[in-house]
Amino acid sequence: MTRLFRLLFPILLGQILPAILPGATDLPEIDALIEEQVEKKIIPGAVLHIERFGSPPFQKAYGARALLPKEEKNTVDTLYDTASLTKVLVTAPAILQLAEQKLLNLEETVFRHIPEFKGDSREAITIHHLLTHTSGLPPGLPLGNDWAGSSTAIQLACKQPLRREPGAQFIYSDINYILLGEIAQRVAGKPLEQYAQDHIFTPLRMCDTGYRPLQEDLSRVAPTDHTGPNQTLVRGTVHDPTARRMDGVAGHAGVFSTVGDLVRFARMLLNQGKLDGVQVLSPESVALLSRNQLPKELGNQRGYGMDIHTGYSSPRGNLYPVGSFGHTGFTGPTLWIDAESQSFYILLTNRNHPHLKSSVVPLRRKLGTLVAESVSPYKPKVLNGIDHLLRQNFKPLHKLKVGLITNHTGRDARSIATIDLLYESRNVDLRALFSPEHGIRGTLDVANIDNSIDPVTGLPVYSLYGKTRKPTPEQLAGLDALVFDIQDIGSRYYTYLSTMGNCMEAAAEQKKKFFVLDRINPIGGNVNGFLLEDKESFVRYHNIPIRHGMTAGELATMFNMEKHIHADLMVIPLQNWRREYFQDHTNLPWRNPSPNMRSLTQAILYPAVGMIEFCKVSVGRGTDAPFERLGAPWIHHLVLAQEFNALQLPGISALPIEFTPNSSKFAGQLCHGLNLHITDRSTFRPVDTGLSLAWLLQKLHPEDFDLEKANTLLGYSKILDQISEGVALEELLKLIPQQEAAFQERRKPYLLYK
Repeated sequence: MTRLFRLLFPILLGQILPAILPGATDLPEIDALIEEQVEKKIIPGAVLHIERFGSPPFQKAYGARALLPKEEKNTVDTLYDTASLTKVLVTAPAILQLAEQKLLNLEETVFRHIPEFKGDSREAITIHHLLTHTSGLPPGLPLGNDWAGSSTAIQLACKQPLRREPGAQFIYSDINYILLGEIAQRVAGKPLEQYAQDHIFTPLRMCDTGYRPLQEDLSRVAPTDHTGPNQTLVRGTVHDPTARRMDGVAGHAGVFSTVGDLVRFARMLLNQGKLDGVQVLSPESVALLSRNQLPKELGNQRGYGMDIHTGYSSPRGNLYPVGSFGHTGFTGPTLWIDAESQSFYILLTNRNHPHLKSSVVPLRRKLGTLVAESVSPYKPKVLNGIDHLLRQNFKPLHKLKVGLITNHTGRDARSIATIDLLYESRNVDLRALFSPEHGIRGTLDVANIDNSIDPVTGLPVYSLYGKTRKPTPEQLAGLDALVFDIQDIGSRYYTYLSTMGNCMEAAAEQKKKFFVLDRINPIGGNVNGFLLEDKESFVRYHNIPIRHGMTAGELATMFNMEKHIHADLMVIPLQNWRREYFQDHTNLPWRNPSPNMRSLTQAILYPAVGMIEFCKVSVGRGTDAPFERLGAPWIHHLVLAQEFNALQLPGISALPIEFTPNSSKFAGQLCHGLNLHITDRSTFRPVDTGLSLAWLLQKLHPEDFDLEKANTLLGYSKILDQISEGVALEELLKLIPQQEAAFQERRKPYLLYK
């Protein structure tokens, strides 16, 4: 039955695939990438499979499987030399299966199973060390002598001098898996080739996978380059010279397979070791295979077989998270799996045909990035600066010692924290964290926050909302650059951009680079409000309108020029943002930037209601709708609602309401006031609304309101004086468009998004 299936498989595949797989046009960027690689002769061809649970898979053959002695068009059933994928297709699973059966222990010494493996500290090497490439053994066996045979290979492996003490360093080594293959054979009592067939390939119905392809299958095998004194084209014989000397069967290389079979293997791993009712590995073994088994101090992450985060992790690209896993092979194959998104991709190619002159590492990295984008269940319309930086593989920050100014809002489109992305990157040296008001996690609503240690990374967290609001020279010592990544809400008196300005000043004083990972303005690019007339402060860092309509990157450019900071500034820009966009136009998720800023509606209202929060009035803190309501025990809410609605301000209306805050101002007291409702946010002018509220409350309750406290945020005492003097509201509102027009002209040189 199996042989018949193998004969019919190519025919069946050709009949079925068009019906179940999307066409090439579904992933045009990926198509273009691989076709470019074929055209440039970096690879002769490839077979690609991309899959995410619940979605139709993508599978396609590109180019040719053979160029010599004549060109052969590639097909999805082409057999490829998987090279080092053998380590995770056969050897690691075999060892884990034997451990499940209690036939060996992963912490046992190699010496226990291979008694000749001794001397020169070899007795200390365990199976764990071999699986994780921490044995200290060199990368490969010597090929200078004309040796042959598996037994000779084991003899040579037992004589190789250690480069490091066991467990001291990650050194990728074929010898580790040659020894593991030997252990599997001795413990199982059968040849590795037979064990793999009986316990892995047959249970998984991987009908085209195995060592040493059959003669009738050679026409489907993708050849590699020429070898030997006669420069014979290698086809159906393993390319790896060590495995070839071991008669084609080894623990580190030798397996041939098709993309269809590897798909079954990947599905088994994503399904906790089970496929079509057959349990090949226990869930515990899958976890050991695919989750980090190395101590943090080694600086690399490997499972018992799978690569996670090392110098070999190029298939992860710039978007798949650390924690995704996979493996590659010398001849070009790639397998990468992400359990979080339930997705994987497989690339099979013979990059060393007809000669070995190219690298597929850049292809793997670009492909991994594009695949992660294509399988993402969440596709934002706009990308923030951190996402742009990821797509550049952190190039602007390469080799810099970095301090990161951020909080919980600093996340990429997949909700991965910028802290983690920079810390895990091999191209960035993250040394310190700096936190704004509300702390590094955005949960604190206190007057002062102390320095701390980040529990995940172990990095120092310097508070910029405590004893100092500006990084000190001592904190910046040893850093090359500061990076700012915090979500602002578009209002002048929201303090995160004051923190940015202070940090820019500190960076300039200490000759450090300053990077802004730009973020959207969630309430859009429109301008509304007064310019600053009174002196600057932490809640009014620069002379801009209350609703400034700019992004952090644009304001950083303005601050740098107009405040003469002279920082070495670079803005990593947004992609696809438009000034008319509110946050819900972008498909980006909302994260409360501070404890009392819980929705986009509240952010839109904040420039209005926030204006009066230092007066004797509750702005809804301590309720479930801060900034959507305001009130006080002394307000006549029915009268206030009637007079407010009579103003017919654009885009806003109000209902009378009673509420009792459970914290903050008037905690536990019944308040009477307004519940504000935005009827048209495109015409709503929050500063006009805030000024109108101040004018009405002063008119109706002059003894209770405490109007002058509004200047804490407003920074325009002349206006408040005019309100006290009884100047008509329409006269006050006329001043706002004049100042807006002046600012619109002034900000033009700093706008990054037209």
